[in-house]
Amino acid sequence: MLAATLLLGPRSPPAHSLLICTFSRGTQGLSRHAARACAVRARASLSTSCISRQNAASDIRLKTLDVLGTTYTTDGWTNAPPAILAKTGRDLLHQPSHPLAILKELIFKEFPTFAHYDSLSPVVSTYQNFDSLGFAPDHPGRSKTDTYYVNQSTLLRTHTSAHQLQLLAAGSQGEHNVLVQAKNSAAAPGNERFLVAADVYRRDEIDASHYPVFHQMEGVCTFSRDEVRDKICRATTAERDSKTDGVSHSDQVAQMVDATVVGGDNPMQSAHSAEEVAFLVRNMKQAMNDMVVQILTKAVAAQQSSGEVSASGNQPQFPVRWIDAYFPFTSPSWEMEVLFQGEWLEICGCGVMKQEILNQAGMPDRIGWAFGFGLERLAMLLFGVHDIRLFWSSDSRFVGQFSPGRINSFRPFSRHPSCAKDVSFWLPAEGTFHENDIMDLVRETAGDLVEGVKLIDSFTHPKTGKGSRCYRINYCSMDRNVTNEEINGVQELVRKRMVEQLGVTLR
Repeated sequence: MLAATLLLGPRSPPAHSLLICTFSRGTQGLSRHAARACAVRARASLSTSCISRQNAASDIRLKTLDVLGTTYTTDGWTNAPPAILAKTGRDLLHQPSHPLAILKELIFKEFPTFAHYDSLSPVVSTYQNFDSLGFAPDHPGRSKTDTYYVNQSTLLRTHTSAHQLQLLAAGSQGEHNVLVQAKNSAAAPGNERFLVAADVYRRDEIDASHYPVFHQMEGVCTFSRDEVRDKICRATTAERDSKTDGVSHSDQVAQMVDATVVGGDNPMQSAHSAEEVAFLVRNMKQAMNDMVVQILTKAVAAQQSSGEVSASGNQPQFPVRWIDAYFPFTSPSWEMEVLFQGEWLEICGCGVMKQEILNQAGMPDRIGWAFGFGLERLAMLLFGVHDIRLFWSSDSRFVGQFSPGRINSFRPFSRHPSCAKDVSFWLPAEGTFHENDIMDLVRETAGDLVEGVKLIDSFTHPKTGKGSRCYRINYCSMDRNVTNEEINGVQELVRKRMVEQLGVTLR
């Protein structure tokens, strides 16, 4: 959370400023992680409102940021805005009736012998997020246009993989202060197998399926090389191999389409033998198939009970296909897709862990696989949520529809009318404009009033060579009607801040 030393004037902040971050829940019943955040939440909201009232927000320079009770020194890399920092304490995964928390717990149950982490701080080092995973120095993910930096060496994690090396090293070195954070540390006392569920942060476009804060699930499963050698010798079938890993297996078998081969553009690592890779890949794909079958079967059962689909009397089938992929921290790598309701849905990315990561963690005698995927994408499908902003709503008409441990379809309440406003401008001469900058500016100014921002026109003047852009901003509140007068005020503030902060010339 952000706590800035800014003084509020005597005038009350405008209504649209209060929409940037509103919180109606107290600390009772929240986790310690969330309760700690509540102590600074009010200051973050006041700071955000104050900034939105400045005529020149770019003139404000904060020397420190307070995120979840820890103070950080800012520098030229700092670009995490107040509205984003205010999300760090919302703790959606610890609200038992929230769709994301329900999905998280369902996945945890599918991996009973894995350590389960869901309270790790979102603030990580640049090394953790990128270098420890083998990201190249010029990887675009490192850019300030893609990532929220607290300062040059510290950022808001962009993926749960940022904790891979940390948790593996904690296991090998017996770091009690880390291991104790697992919900069931006894299941894998050395973190040889673990799941991480957490909020992650990325600068992104604005539409119904993208949000700068979302949630991921990370899974890591390692084996000692002696254990793998023994399993290979004793195994007579792939099924027997897979049922020794502690993963909860389904009696159903996904209809798998897998024409991929290891090698070529999807190579195995020189540190692994072909037999080891074959074992890991078979084990990983079986675990992924079983997880998907279990969760989607529950979703179909929920739809049948609500009458959304008719019960056929047959067990549902879920065709799964595997596609070659590339990730800096696994090789070989794949993406998993499943056919659900007539569409191929990308579920996760996964692969054989880079051996360098295990070596750095002090586990050179172990090999393993890892997977990761976004919870929102799957939750929107399973619960029938049409707008990703709803996951952040405290409206009782949304949060009151769900119960712990149960998948049920969201019943939309009345949709409030939207209001579209266009903004046209010439790009700055120095060519520093990036689309994510305008996305962040609009979201920081209008908060969750913004339903979408879309580029509708782009051209270059034939004589001057100047570039022009026109964006359509669609405003739509999820829980109330907004007036044209109110939106005009927000739009005017957006236009003003675009000139001051982005250096554009309005048309």
